[in-house]
Amino acid sequence: MKAIRFSESALSDFSITLRSRVNSYFKSTQQSKFGNAEMVLKTIFMLSIYFVPVLLVSSGWLTHTWQLFAAFILSGFGMAGIGMGIMHDAIHGTYSSNPKINKLLGYTLNMVGANATMWRVQHNVLHHSFTNIHEGDDDINVPPAFLRFSPHAKKNRLHPYQHWYTWFFYGLSTLSWVTTKDFIRLNRYHKMGLIKGKNSYRNTFLKILAWKVVYFTFTLGLPLIFSPFGIWEILLAFLSLHFVTGLCISLVFQTAHIMPDVVFPQMDEQGIVEGERLVHQLVTTCNYSPKSRIFSWMIGGLNYQIEHHLFPDICHVHYRNIAPIVRKTAAEFQLPYYSKKTFLEALKAHFQMLHHLGTLETVPVKSKSF
Repeated sequence: MKAIRFSESALSDFSITLRSRVNSYFKSTQQSKFGNAEMVLKTIFMLSIYFVPVLLVSSGWLTHTWQLFAAFILSGFGMAGIGMGIMHDAIHGTYSSNPKINKLLGYTLNMVGANATMWRVQHNVLHHSFTNIHEGDDDINVPPAFLRFSPHAKKNRLHPYQHWYTWFFYGLSTLSWVTTKDFIRLNRYHKMGLIKGKNSYRNTFLKILAWKVVYFTFTLGLPLIFSPFGIWEILLAFLSLHFVTGLCISLVFQTAHIMPDVVFPQMDEQGIVEGERLVHQLVTTCNYSPKSRIFSWMIGGLNYQIEHHLFPDICHVHYRNIAPIVRKTAAEFQLPYYSKKTFLEALKAHFQMLHHLGTLETVPVKSKSF
């Protein structure tokens, strides 16, 4: 992969003005940019609905098959909630002003079978730095045999049908995380120079392996040993857990960027992308369902993806309040602020974009300029 950089290294007038206004908001309201009591409550809630159902299964108190599946599916929602509402802020360093607390809560991702180190590289470094850039953003670097998430990716005969089957792959995404994906990305990031040195590679590999042993012992080992259910019942319930989690997380994250309005910028032969970084984040991202407080609470404020990409150093509990500032400033500088009124409207647009990307014949699409 080329070393990607933006043509404008200095902050634009938009970025300077926006940062000044958001900083003024926190100063005038005397609030911290980090998490608050709401984050603590959410942490307790999400960890509980992840751990308690599996522990109930392992205790032997549940005896009916429907109870087994209900427990694992509920745990799947908890797993998604941990991913979107706890570890996401912690690994960005915004859960707390204390780095030790952020590091500790970042390990909640390891507890649900993935790996905080791999996520930090994939998400914080590659996705946030190079959003929607082909070969730069790892969130759109999907299996090319089945999926095409960029107009600059090669097209094959299956892609025209991806708007129908992508949802199945979304459901499998976290199952891939807890089995092979972290190891594959560790090798890839090592070759890219993002995981440096043999010792660092070996230690990271062993840590990934150890955490996965802990995860599978909890979610599969304990139920298999202590519950009255058969192996196939537990395995199917486990797959249901992951299908729920994968679908929830994929729809929340991908619907913010694989949309008809947003830009898919191109880099030139030197790896240079035209424009400035914060403006790039604005034009490659879309919000949805801004008025739904409950929905926003459940998904870690990620319906405000624009605010998150512009200010990844601010905890998601503040996005609702800074969103009007961002919208107003974007309008003043004649920049777009993409937002769908409801999540269903966003899903419809995402479905249409998957179809468009699957049928688009011309790979090199000229980026919009702002």
